[in-house]
Amino acid sequence: MQPKVTDIWVYLAQTPLLWLTATLVIYYLADIVYQRVEQWPPANPVLISVVILITFLTLTGTPYQQYFDGAQFVHFLLGPATVALALPLWRYAGRLRHMLAPLCGALLIGSLTSIFTVVILGRLFGVSDITLRSLIPRSVTTPIAMGISEQIGGLPSLTAALVIMTGIIGAVIARDLCNHLRIDDQAARGLAIGVASHGIGTARAFQMNPEAGAFAGLAMGLNGALTTLLAPLLVRLLGL
Repeated sequence: MQPKVTDIWVYLAQTPLLWLTATLVIYYLADIVYQRVEQWPPANPVLISVVILITFLTLTGTPYQQYFDGAQFVHFLLGPATVALALPLWRYAGRLRHMLAPLCGALLIGSLTSIFTVVILGRLFGVSDITLRSLIPRSVTTPIAMGISEQIGGLPSLTAALVIMTGIIGAVIARDLCNHLRIDDQAARGLAIGVASHGIGTARAFQMNPEAGAFAGLAMGLNGALTTLLAPLLVRLLGL
């Protein structure tokens, strides 16, 4: 007797490699599309991959945890990939030393701006305190943001979704916004993108320019550390 399509799907869905393979193939195809349209920002491969995967999981009724169990190797690689961002920065170590003071000032202002804009807009639109606490670390890379959210009483799962959304938006608008604001210095571009839109924005910065990518990676790491220190303090001071 020939097996039914549903029986085959049930078997495949239980195979961990299915979701890892699906994730890699979908991203690979999305990146081909991205290159074919000459890196048109709205065709960002991360955005396309997320939409396709969410649609696929919804149509097949696959729980997220089941998907994650299969695709978690990609999640594991986030750590080594983040550490590897230090390598291209080494090429610009000389310039980094000359820019250390303004870089630290820009990093502090950027981190505080990210937090206070959330609080101000949240209060303006009547957002609940728990949602505000979940929003505060939205510009920090996902693993750190989820830890901060849990520490200050937010919802880590909501924070993760907001972090991804922030990164995608940053990657989509980064180049055009920098051009519109006439920010020509690649280090400044990278610093702004890394502070505002973490890893996804950093990947976009590397596509724009190697120097921008290197400084974006630095900003992403430092902003994660700084926000870890500032967020709990400001939450207490603001009474959230």
